[in-house]
Amino acid sequence: MSAVVSNKGPHQAALVDWLPVAVGLAALYVPTFLAFATTIWQTEQHAHGPLIVAVVAWLVWDNRRFFGYAPTGASPLIGWSLVLLGLMSYMLGRSQTIPLLDIGSFIPVAAGAILVLRGWPGLKMLWFPILFSAFAIPLPGLIVDAATGPLKQSVSSIAESILYVTGYPIARSGIVLNVGQYQLLVADACSGLNSMFSLSALGLVYLYLMRYRSFVHVGLLVACILPIAFAANIVRVMILVLVTYHFGDEAGQGFIHGFAGMILFLVALLMLFGFDSLLGVFLKPRKAA
Repeated sequence: MSAVVSNKGPHQAALVDWLPVAVGLAALYVPTFLAFATTIWQTEQHAHGPLIVAVVAWLVWDNRRFFGYAPTGASPLIGWSLVLLGLMSYMLGRSQTIPLLDIGSFIPVAAGAILVLRGWPGLKMLWFPILFSAFAIPLPGLIVDAATGPLKQSVSSIAESILYVTGYPIARSGIVLNVGQYQLLVADACSGLNSMFSLSALGLVYLYLMRYRSFVHVGLLVACILPIAFAANIVRVMILVLVTYHFGDEAGQGFIHGFAGMILFLVALLMLFGFDSLLGVFLKPRKAA
């Protein structure tokens, strides 16, 4: 008697195939997540890590009906090759304490397991959660150092120009802003790199949920994410400068400093939604069913 997949829920026989995969992934990456929770996820640069993991888990749960589909079109050769490559990366990352290889191994391991069990049609259904997990991978220090310096220079220069035009007594020396009797150093956290990384992830989730069918609409929204994040970070720096100038250094470095980060995300989201609405007026995007 042939098995029939119920429309009301995943079939138990098909779910059995995924049990070893779930156990294996948990055995590999739960220790990694616990280790990160007490180390790099405690830093401001990588504090978004747990949120990325939570979003990936939600995306997989949102596609849970996939796991009840009958096996079709398996690609064991490519699948096992990816799993082997991922496991080698995992072992090297864990043994040598290289977070990039440790958590980064999840992508080939998960993709390979899906190819082994469900083939390319299965990978097509879960490609976004798998690739989105890349946002949990810590950026290499070489890239961070190379990008942070120019970003800080650009942010401080634009913020100074805008405030000077509006009449504030501000001057800049490198990445130091002098406003009134105060000096403010544009630190690494104010470079905008972290916000660009986090807002890029948030923007991609937004696009995934909207399910636009217009490639032009999606392409323009993707292209605007980084400029929006950069502009929002300039707003953040300007807020800190203005608070310091009007209310003193303690106000600028206290609660407002942390609150400015929330304002950054709010401003960026409003810009993204506004640009999306503007595109909708001209492109009239259709959403996928």
